Amino acid sequence: MNILVLAGGLSGERNVSLSSGTMIANTLRKAGENVFLVDVYLGVETLPGDLGELFTNKSELAVRPVDKTVPDLEALKTQRPQGGTGDLGKGVIELAKYADIVYMGLHGEDGENGRIQALFDLLGIKYTGSGYAASLLAMNKWVAKQILGNNGVPVAEGFLLKKGDAMPRSAKLPCVVKPCSGGSSIGVTIVREQEALSAAIDEAFCHEESIIVEEYFKGRELSVGVLDGRALPVIEIRPKVGFYDYSNKYQVGFAEEICPAPIDAAATEALMRSAEAVYGLLGLEVYARVDFILADDGRFICLEANTLPGMTPTSLLPQEAEAAGISYEQLCRRIVELSLKKFER
Repeated sequence: MNILVLAGGLSGERNVSLSSGTMIANTLRKAGENVFLVDVYLGVETLPGDLGELFTNKSELAVRPVDKTVPDLEALKTQRPQGGTGDLGKGVIELAKYADIVYMGLHGEDGENGRIQALFDLLGIKYTGSGYAASLLAMNKWVAKQILGNNGVPVAEGFLLKKGDAMPRSAKLPCVVKPCSGGSSIGVTIVREQEALSAAIDEAFCHEESIIVEEYFKGRELSVGVLDGRALPVIEIRPKVGFYDYSNKYQVGFAEEICPAPIDAAATEALMRSAEAVYGLLGLEVYARVDFILADDGRFICLEANTLPGMTPTSLLPQEAEAAGISYEQLCRRIVELSLKKFER
């Protein structure tokens, strides 16, 4: 099978995506598939006459660690070969059409907002994961919050703020300020003092035009992967310093991850069923990951759903799958198989 792995892109999470994409590509190559990895934004400057030459290369790609800092996207724009259009680099569409399926190794705005999926649908290109509509819904945390909250899934109280809006008097501290559609905790701040609120809002607006200010819900950080509509074991994340921010997510040793999470059976059941409910309410397909905060008294809130969860060496979904007896290779293969079945319907 010819599989094109899309990674990179013009997103704050591009380095995370490149790390995920490299692991996915290496794993599928070792499993005997014909795989080519391409940066969706940079593309390929020169394509060979026979595209199959790119896919039959079985050499192992160098591991891509995730830097502690968010990439300089403005500098990246100067490195792009001529011929790319919008989000897509030169040759990406040709490669995607040649492949039997595109493995979406993208994270953040590129890949998770549904635009690439919508284009692929128009062109008849098969791809892994959720479709464009579900991707768009899940990526917009404010819209997703309304859908989930109105259907019985507990979420944090909060409000949407756009550039130029006045800060409502109802804002209470402590609170969390975050971009409306971001990921990897980029631009997220926990605000505990009034004098820090303005800086937190400015930081979030550096990343997006719309942000969310919501109540701070104290508790344990947990996540539940969902594969083909069924929840995987719950995982607990314990950052060694601060909260589960960009640095703590992707630097080895910065956080302790425990799976299955050491919580009681009732909490485990509630979180797993809630994750499955979120998956269904947002119309997600194939796989996803749903993040929660669990308080000491058993109450919990859903933070967000990730339609293209990380597949890096420190990512949560592969650890949850492993706890369920599913190896990294089996997980990658299962995602491809389930995605292909989706297009048979």
